[in-house]
Amino acid sequence: MPDRNTPRISWFSELGIDDRPTVGGKGASLGELIRAGAAVPPGFVVTTAAFEAFLRALDADGKIRRRIDALAGADAAAIAETCRSIRGELERATFAEDLHAEISEAYRRLCGDQDRRPVAVRSSATSEDHSEASFAGLQDTFLWIKGVDEVISGIKRCWASLYSVESVTYRLRLKLPEDDVAMAVVVQHMVDAHAAGVMFTRSPTTGDKSVIVMEAAWGLGSAVVSGEVTPDKFVINKITGEVSKRDISRKTVQHVPDADRGKVVEVAVPEQLQTIACVNDDEIRALATMAKAIELHYGQPQDIEWAIDRREAANHGILLLQSRPETVWSNRGQEKKTIDHVDQNPLAHVLRALSNRGS
Repeated sequence: MPDRNTPRISWFSELGIDDRPTVGGKGASLGELIRAGAAVPPGFVVTTAAFEAFLRALDADGKIRRRIDALAGADAAAIAETCRSIRGELERATFAEDLHAEISEAYRRLCGDQDRRPVAVRSSATSEDHSEASFAGLQDTFLWIKGVDEVISGIKRCWASLYSVESVTYRLRLKLPEDDVAMAVVVQHMVDAHAAGVMFTRSPTTGDKSVIVMEAAWGLGSAVVSGEVTPDKFVINKITGEVSKRDISRKTVQHVPDADRGKVVEVAVPEQLQTIACVNDDEIRALATMAKAIELHYGQPQDIEWAIDRREAANHGILLLQSRPETVWSNRGQEKKTIDHVDQNPLAHVLRALSNRGS
């Protein structure tokens, strides 16, 4: 639980990995990446203090959390009905005027001189992205959100997604105390990506630590995450930088922002692009170099989300959207996991080196 001094809005530049209890795994990771020198789309976090204030106003007696605790051992139908009821309560509730005003001001500051700038509104649960358990994908994200009213609605829907059947079932299975679970929400500039994907600094299929496995597709990464596209796949040797494997898939659709309709839409990939790699060798090398630096910064294998902005020239336009501990193989080995906060900053050195090469 946040204390009374916890701010309800925190900017990425103010955060690090130790702030996970108040800004969730995603928010803490974005702040840590900035500290490490990474290029990250700017934004802020609506902290757990805001979530707790909202929940207290709606449920002063704490019945919602007790209802979840009472589901231990319940059947699927009971869990589904309880989740449906709680999500509805949260989505119908209204914000207190002071909280509405704080979020509105933060959004206006983020927009700068571009009124109604599109943003991504991303769930960031306090129990997500631990090395012992990952809630990645269990809560909602909303893309291409414009205007204060839509941002407020997106935040409420993120909070409500903490009570999705998938999320509740997962934490019941892990026997996580409900009082320890809360939701922060990330609000950040939307990336107009020409390509995006994920990379793992340890093979997710074999556990091999000597390689980086990269998956990529045209457009926004949501097409990869949703499984609508079979991405290109590359395996890169960490020592030599050699791409030892290239699987180029037929990518027939991509997710792109539609400025006129104010939403993300699915469109066909031009036929001439469907069977060619969506990232070139220079971009692969730059991404792999960043992946190694991020792993070094965190001191453990990472699962990294990235995008290449159509409009950004620096560092090949690469922006980092998330870095979380790899869990499958690390948990099998019960490896020690630490973050070495030293004066050296490997990722910053990498970015400077890439810039000096004229990227």
